[in-house]
Amino acid sequence: MEISFQQLKKLSKKDASQLPQYRLAVLGDCATQHLAAAIRGYGVYVGLGLSVADADYNQIDAQVMDPGSELYAFEPNAVLIQMCTEKRYEAFCAAPLAQRAAFAEDTYARIRRIWERINANTKSRILQCNFPLMDDGSFGQYGNKTLESFLFQQRKLNYLLMQGCQDVKNVCLVDLDALQSLRGREKFSDAKLYYIAKMPISVEMLPSAAKQVVDIVQALRGAVKKCVVVDLDNTLWGGVIGDDGLSGIQIGELGTGHAFADFQAWLKELKNRGILLAVCSKNNERTAKEPFEKHPEMVLRLEDFSIFVANWEDKAGNIRTIQKTLNIGMDSMVFLDDNPFERNLVRGMIPEITVPELPEDPAMYLSYLRSLNLFETASYSAEDANRTRQYREQAERTVFASAFESYDAYLEGLDMKAVAAPFDDFHYPRIAQLTQRSNQFNLRTVRYTESEIQSLAGDDSHICLYFTLKDKFGDHGLISVVIADKGTEGDLFISEWLMSCRVLKRGMEEFVIDKILKIAASQGFRKVIGEYIPTPKNAMVRDLYEKMGFVRVGENHFEADVAHFQYHKTFITEEQNDDKTGNF
Repeated sequence: MEISFQQLKKLSKKDASQLPQYRLAVLGDCATQHLAAAIRGYGVYVGLGLSVADADYNQIDAQVMDPGSELYAFEPNAVLIQMCTEKRYEAFCAAPLAQRAAFAEDTYARIRRIWERINANTKSRILQCNFPLMDDGSFGQYGNKTLESFLFQQRKLNYLLMQGCQDVKNVCLVDLDALQSLRGREKFSDAKLYYIAKMPISVEMLPSAAKQVVDIVQALRGAVKKCVVVDLDNTLWGGVIGDDGLSGIQIGELGTGHAFADFQAWLKELKNRGILLAVCSKNNERTAKEPFEKHPEMVLRLEDFSIFVANWEDKAGNIRTIQKTLNIGMDSMVFLDDNPFERNLVRGMIPEITVPELPEDPAMYLSYLRSLNLFETASYSAEDANRTRQYREQAERTVFASAFESYDAYLEGLDMKAVAAPFDDFHYPRIAQLTQRSNQFNLRTVRYTESEIQSLAGDDSHICLYFTLKDKFGDHGLISVVIADKGTEGDLFISEWLMSCRVLKRGMEEFVIDKILKIAASQGFRKVIGEYIPTPKNAMVRDLYEKMGFVRVGENHFEADVAHFQYHKTFITEEQNDDKTGNF
């Protein structure tokens, strides 16, 4: 359901102190107070308490360049920068003709200086709005060809912003240009409103712009979707496989089948990006699998799914089984089904899961789901493409475990091998991604950008380790991160310890803590100190330090005596890192 600006204004005034908190500063060379109110209201709408500090009109430079400004006193988690296209056009028109071909580079250079100054004074993320295209028509369509046109310079500037984000890792782009393309320039902007109030976004479009910002904030907080659970009949293909048979279902280039094929292609792209796919269908399993195995025009195949559940049980119960098997939060799952009864059943029995109201016409599935932007992310790493394979290998491990009489015998039979190594530039993206997405096994839940990870890796006052794990069935990849701060009085403080839940209860927790203590001993530390900061999702590690042999010294503080620490027995062999080296 769409929400209006007036509704968001009311929500923005509600007490949000009991919601998870996030501080956002808003800077603009245009009027941003209504956008700030819409963002605050949309935060409440999705269950987030956003404290929004909206700077005065056209005060970007004053706020950014002054170390004592209100911006830095606010200590924001993120800074939103909105520089409007209309102002850029005014500057373009005022520039000498000889300088217009360099307008995009000059504007981008100014924006980079703003980013650099913010990064020099804070650890905030930066959300930079790009520039919705505005064609002044002075060159007609030839404006796409000449450097001297404003249209050309705008497109170049947006491209430079995308390029810049490759270097400045803590910057995320808010794609207002895409939003305008979706809704149209006439809806996105209101010329009269801009001239009267200097607002570049129409009142009608403020909720959509606010959603874009809050979607990114949620991704930065680790509130991301990780799995799509899909029905089959009339969802992935047209028709009912049990009634219509393999040749009777609609999939492929002809008619409605093309819409289903494109829908499957979109799901496959999500899978390639690291989103897990699962099937939940009321069907005989053998019949349900037949199209994936035999139909030549199916885009998705069985190997694209992490788990396949087809039976005649209720779908809410089957989704709970899928969630338990994958060991992810129910609020990180999306359920897609063409049947309103099934959607309502799942919504009613599992309120945490996201259940979009799919249109009746399958041709509209894809455009509708794209508009929801359910799979926003603030990071991507090469390991994401392997996620489905890793979960399928986990299913093989489960079958393997059933052949053993004891759990220790099972662990020993896995032939597990781990690597513990210092942070390196190859792994920065994955390390940052884990800090941003890990919620359950995360002792202090601190989020880091790639640039912050790189800075920590180069700081001798920290010990920064990543851990990988593999076994006879496959490679789990990078699954744990530890950051420890070297104290001045013989103490080593674990400021970050997180781990993928995929490898729980295999001795990896013990392996990691033993490695920390061994390094502490080798460097002459007397104590290792751990802290647990409770969140709504990390209760599973509340007593972890005590289970690992630490002594509780406060409500959520723990200590281990390095000299007398009792190391653990595990069935994990430590291997040397073949391609990366470093000193602790």
